[in-house]
Amino acid sequence: MIMLQRLSLRLARYEEMTAAALAAAVTCLILANIAFRALGNPLYWVSELAIYAMIWMTFLIAGAVLKRRQGIAVTLLSDLLPATGQRAITLAVDAMVLLFALLLAWLCWRWYQPWALAQAGFDVRAFQGQTFNFIYAENTSTLGIKKFWAWLIVPWFALSLSLHGVSNLLQSVQGLRERT
Repeated sequence: MIMLQRLSLRLARYEEMTAAALAAAVTCLILANIAFRALGNPLYWVSELAIYAMIWMTFLIAGAVLKRRQGIAVTLLSDLLPATGQRAITLAVDAMVLLFALLLAWLCWRWYQPWALAQAGFDVRAFQGQTFNFIYAENTSTLGIKKFWAWLIVPWFALSLSLHGVSNLLQSVQGLRERT
């Protein structure tokens, strides 16, 4: 369990650092776009790249925030409860976060359908014909890359949040056992 806690904390730290780098990149991209527009030569792909960087930043920092249990919360009820009740609520919240993460991971598996893609020999056209799933065919508007690359942050978030959720849940269970 200690190794799982360390792995989760280390991952959260890397997610925070990457999110901070992406925040700086978004700022630089927007400033560059303003400068190029002022010069009469707008770079349209910069706006799209800034949007995707912000999306990735949001998902990455959300995982780290949920790991550290620092999300915005209404604590009116939990503040009125004794310590055991507060730990029980924390346990319930951790269980719901893990349930959400696992559900999201399952939905991502259904969305990307990696097994069906492998069965089609990684032939995107054959995959599309068999599944009517066009995730691997759609391009971004100005960057010209396949959108599934940009959308990979969602399965990453699901897996990362699953790890953080298991870690937090085990920590809550251990805390509840020690106090009762």
